[in-house]
Amino acid sequence: MNVAVVLLTLGPLLIAAGGWVALNVRGAAAALERWAAANAELRMHARGDLGPAPRVASAVFYRYLGSVNALCGVLLTLGGLVELA
Repeated sequence: MNVAVVLLTLGPLLIAAGGWVALNVRGAAAALERWAAANAELRMHARGDLGPAPRVASAVFYRYLGSVNALCGVLLTLGGLVELA
């Protein structure tokens, strides 16, 4: 398979997924924050610790990761376009 095809497939997917979280479309970053908090609570309960779960990451952190993901997608897309030329 041609490298340009792979890069031009993965790049826009990363841009879309990262942009979705970075722009908090339909509360994606907030949902990831709630999901991480629920998983941390479940892990603590499985260990037998019934105290409050520590805060793992905030929605702002997930939005930052989404923007990094989208920028990496832009780089992959540009790399795929360079491979085509």
